[in-house]
Amino acid sequence: MTADGTAGTVLITGAGSGIGAATVRKFLDRGWTVWATDVDEEALERLPSDCHRAVLDVTDPDRIEAVVEHVLDESGRLDCLVNNAGFAVPGTVEDVPREAVREVFDVVVHGAHDLIRATLPHLRNTGGTIVNVSSVLGRSAYPGLGAYCSAKFALEGLTDALRLEVGDAVDVVAVEPAWVDTGFDETARAELEQVDRSPAYREVYDLYGEDSVLDGGRLAVSPGQVARTIARAATAEGPRARYPVGWTARMIAATRCLPDSLQDWSRRTLAPVIAKYL
Repeated sequence: MTADGTAGTVLITGAGSGIGAATVRKFLDRGWTVWATDVDEEALERLPSDCHRAVLDVTDPDRIEAVVEHVLDESGRLDCLVNNAGFAVPGTVEDVPREAVREVFDVVVHGAHDLIRATLPHLRNTGGTIVNVSSVLGRSAYPGLGAYCSAKFALEGLTDALRLEVGDAVDVVAVEPAWVDTGFDETARAELEQVDRSPAYREVYDLYGEDSVLDGGRLAVSPGQVARTIARAATAEGPRARYPVGWTARMIAATRCLPDSLQDWSRRTLAPVIAKYL
């Protein structure tokens, strides 16, 4: 239910798998009209039959406009946007090529921005909510994930600025998991295979092999736990600005209060320890 006690309409990006697919199911369970979008049409076909589906490449502004218009024509309203689409290209800042960084930003930041611009006038009409699925890596950077961290940092900044701009007209929140038990790590490893690795960063790349810090192992939360948090944020009256998901995410977010030198030391020191623990 929305904050006013009625079932609403939600548009979810990156809905074909993982967090997105779990979020589709969570909103359906709550009686919402769900529009599931993804660049992968076959993935959309695997979703429950009672959701609406639309193929959407979030890097295509014209397609975004068309999908939003279609949602409004069919449903008559929009109460929530969930910006979930994203992927990572691991590798050191020196090694990851410019084109790869641009692709990450196009999906995580520019795609979210274009969707916000397309939906905000309609969300304002319903007093709706924008949920940006960020990460604690948008508040705490780690070696070997510079492209992904910087994109999530940008998404956090976009979220904060928008929240200040719209005031009480629309709720704007960031949901911040750490590791999630999805296929994210497999995609990230495939991207890593395309990166030319400089020998100077051998210790960094050792963190990202099989059974590495990419998947989180026993520290990972389930997609369903993230989906529950998204749904709770979308329906809360006066939601918080940020929702870290799970104790690991809360612990990482809490390190932001430490001096930078101590944060740097802890991340360099703890990353190999965490990799062995996982």
